[in-house]
Amino acid sequence: MAKFTTRLDNNFCFLSHNTSTSQSSILLNRTSRKNLQLQLSPSKHRFNFNVLCSIKEKENVKGEIEKVGGGASGGGLVNGVRVEELDRKTGLGRENASKEAGFDLVWPPWKNTPQRYKLIGTTSLAFVICNMDKVNLSVAIIPMSHQFGWNSSVAGVVQSSFFWGYALSQLPGGWLSKLFGGRKVIEIGVLAWSLATALVPVLAGFMPGLLLSRVLVGIGEGVSPSAATDLIARSIPLEERSRAVSFVFGGLSVGSVTGLLVAPTLIQNLGWESVFYLFGLLGIWWYLGFHFLGKGLASDAVEVEHVAPLQSANLHKSWNNSLEELAQTKTSWSNTQEELRASLKDVPWKAFFRRPAVWAMIYAHFCGSWGHYTCLSWLPTFFSEELNLNLREAAWVSILPPLASVFVTSIAAQFADNLIANGVETTTVRKICQAISFLSPATCMILSSLDLGLQPWEIVGFLSCGLALSSFALSGLYCTHQDISPEYASILLGITNTVGAVPGIVGVALTGFLLDSTHSWSMSLFAPSIFFYLTGTIVWLAFASSKPQSFSESD
Repeated sequence: MAKFTTRLDNNFCFLSHNTSTSQSSILLNRTSRKNLQLQLSPSKHRFNFNVLCSIKEKENVKGEIEKVGGGASGGGLVNGVRVEELDRKTGLGRENASKEAGFDLVWPPWKNTPQRYKLIGTTSLAFVICNMDKVNLSVAIIPMSHQFGWNSSVAGVVQSSFFWGYALSQLPGGWLSKLFGGRKVIEIGVLAWSLATALVPVLAGFMPGLLLSRVLVGIGEGVSPSAATDLIARSIPLEERSRAVSFVFGGLSVGSVTGLLVAPTLIQNLGWESVFYLFGLLGIWWYLGFHFLGKGLASDAVEVEHVAPLQSANLHKSWNNSLEELAQTKTSWSNTQEELRASLKDVPWKAFFRRPAVWAMIYAHFCGSWGHYTCLSWLPTFFSEELNLNLREAAWVSILPPLASVFVTSIAAQFADNLIANGVETTTVRKICQAISFLSPATCMILSSLDLGLQPWEIVGFLSCGLALSSFALSGLYCTHQDISPEYASILLGITNTVGAVPGIVGVALTGFLLDSTHSWSMSLFAPSIFFYLTGTIVWLAFASSKPQSFSESD
């Protein structure tokens, strides 16, 4: 490993590099106190180096840069790089105003990435795995039904069992995240649903055990949204929070696409059991990596101490500042359990349910979830049986709606923001966006249900467009919670999300029962969704509101 030392004198900074095979030098010509010019002397061999522990995080540089003006004898920053006084061993005094900065090769490349970015990246990866484990059964249910002789009713019950746990864990997940911190909750949640996923092949022949395993998958995934929200709120500054939320929750669409893309190939080559084993193992690997990341702060500080003592102290101090903030937050939560209980009692539950706007959100969430969850669970089977596609083709076609949703989401957000910026009332914007998200899939399902002689690819196109346009709800319903009450937005979301999980229980199972009774996809899958989309539109346009509300019990 090459070691570099720089000396910053009044007018220039010389960096020497000596190894047994080559000799190189770098001359930093200092034209002003705030600017350095880098010149490389030719050498026989090329070398690369990274600043190991001289660069502080961006938000700390602004406050520290004022120290530069203190004179050559004081510690300072040059272009964001801290230079410290030479160690006593160098024998250089303060009179020559010499400074040094340590350089070293760094591996892995993300070693010096700010800890909060690592947390956001790994949390987004957890959401990718989350939806991979959610959609894997919708593909595997086809060969499983053939092997175990399940009819559509039994297959519907098996798929709906996930949502039993998902619905039950919404509000508890938010409470546990507040009490223990979202980082710990999501860590345990991923481990729980991954172990339960890996147990599915073992318990598949025993129906109660199979249902229990899927319930545990739902519980683990149900606590994750609240846990991720809490983690972001604790570790991400306000100016970066919107991007963090988009990046983390964007992992859900990526997970749906990845799961539907990978699962058919695994099933055809390794059997349906491989999907659950490999996806479960992936979550366990994530748990181990995330658990290791939690210990990264201390280990990084220890490693740096072996390279440059003075710089290690500065880096350790920087990390300690972050650790102290997290520790203070954790201590604050642990010391206020009684206050948390009191705050739960102070929530104006009765006032929520006296507002028509809240009931509009609840019903709209229920209607949107009915269409989303039933299609997520049954579309691969519909494409396979009704359109005569094989397993791989059916799964790959099912990728189109979530893939298109990624693009529609960005368009919808820009569309809504532009309307509001141009003076359109917020309530009107939310109603327009939510109406698009309901009427688009309803229209496309009606066209797909009628006997119009459409080709299979035309039906696929209609359904993909309709379900993709339902993503306009992210600029409609899902913004209304914050619009009417930022103070209680998380609680309102917990209420509507709990009700929104019910279609996953009832709707997915009912689709299977109706399919056995009517043998018609139009009556079993599309007709109920069309009904809820249309009635949801009427209720939303009549009662929805984005006007701020106080929710005072005295009102």
